[in-house]
This record gives sequence, structure tokens and C-alpha cells, in this order.
Amino acid sequence: MSGHSKWANIKHKKAKTDAKKGKIFTKLIKEVMVAAKAGSDISGNPRLRLAVEKAKAVNVPADNIDRAIKKGAGELQNVNYEEGTYEGYGPGGVAVLVNFMTDNRNRTASEVRHAFTSAGGSLGLSGSVAYMFEKKGVFTFDMKAMTEEKLMEAALEAGAEDVVPNQDDGVYEVFTEHTDFNNVKTAFDNAGVKYRSADIAMIPKTTVKVEGKVAQQVLRLLEELEDLDDVQEVFANFDISAEEMANIA
Repeated sequence: MSGHSKWANIKHKKAKTDAKKGKIFTKLIKEVMVAAKAGSDISGNPRLRLAVEKAKAVNVPADNIDRAIKKGAGELQNVNYEEGTYEGYGPGGVAVLVNFMTDNRNRTASEVRHAFTSAGGSLGLSGSVAYMFEKKGVFTFDMKAMTEEKLMEAALEAGAEDVVPNQDDGVYEVFTEHTDFNNVKTAFDNAGVKYRSADIAMIPKTTVKVEGKVAQQVLRLLEELEDLDDVQEVFANFDISAEEMANIA
């Protein structure tokens, strides 16, 4: 299974623990603030609408969300966050993209570099691995909720590109061009088609198979990066079998 699918599933299971620690709250509030810079009107700002939906999904208090929107829109005094992406290689030559938001780029660069180095990887130059990924809209649907045929019909009608069964995680993955994501999401919502998750992600064009100690090191690197306060998302192009995941677990 691909790095995107497997790591997304690991994060889904891990989210409850992170929510208890409050770590995920911080990341989501930062995303709301940055998204609100383009405008505080949710109906006219798709990125902000998605950020608010994510925050509400893990029960971030409404007051916190409203305050973050006002800060991002410049209505309240706020910290000025900048966003960007670091690129690097993990164990086994796995390509890794790290999206960050920070008020101190030097701190973030140091922490990200340390995570790569301690895992036996290396931080690369801009453009060193980004070409290995495609920006896509990704929806997941529980297999038990509907048949593949019914979902395929709904997905094509909504303007999606493809429906891919993921037996290991018990979901169908629906992919769209990232520019079509909001239109497809609106079509699903209007049609009452219930998805488990909806997001824009960097999908690897090719994958690197990992197993044994290398697989453990890759997952440890991704988790360490995700745990950094300034890191918002991590994407990697590793491929790992369900058996290998069971062994690691």
C-alpha cells in the first residue's frame, strides 16, 4: 500500500491521542489563521471552509475558531505565520515532503533537519523530491457504507477522476484534480454522499518498497516530523505491505 494511504490511516488512528494532548488543535488553529488571510468569509474562501470543517471535526471550540479567523484576517493582533515546504530523503531513499507553518523559520528548519538526520535521512534542496508527487484531492469512503458501483456513479457525476479500492484499510479512495476538489466536495455534500475524510494531498507518482528495520525507521521519522509543532502535514512515497505493517504493530 502506498505511503499516502498507509500514513493517512496511521494518522487517523493517532488523531484521538493527539487531540487529547491538544497538539492537533494547535495545528488546525494555525491553518485557520493562515487560510483567513485570504478573507474571513467562509463561503468565498474554500481553503478556510475546509480548515474550519477539519477543526470542527475534532471538536475545536467554536470561540477558538472564530478568534483564529479574526486574527488571520487582521481584525485582532496576531502572530505572523509563514508557510512553506521542506524536502528530503528518509531511510531507504524514501522521498519526504514536509509542509510547515511557523513564526520562526530558523527554529523550524533546525528541528526538521534534526529529525531527518537522527533517522538516517537528509534534508534536501527545494525541488529535490517535489517532482515525485502530484497534488490531488482525496476522499475516502467506508466500503461497508456503499458498493463500489454506486460510489463510482456518484464520483463520476461529481466530476472525480478515479475510484480506487483500498482493501487493507477498508475504504474506497476517490481522487480528483486539486483544482476540482471544492466542486467535487460540494457535489458530494449536495447529493448526501457521506465520506470519511476529504483533503488535498501530495500523492506519490512512484513508490519505494520498504520492509524490516527500514520500514520501522521510515515510520518513526514521519511520526517525529508530525509531532513537531510547526509541521502541518507530511507526505512520503514509501510502499509497505499489510503483513509488514502487522509485524511493526
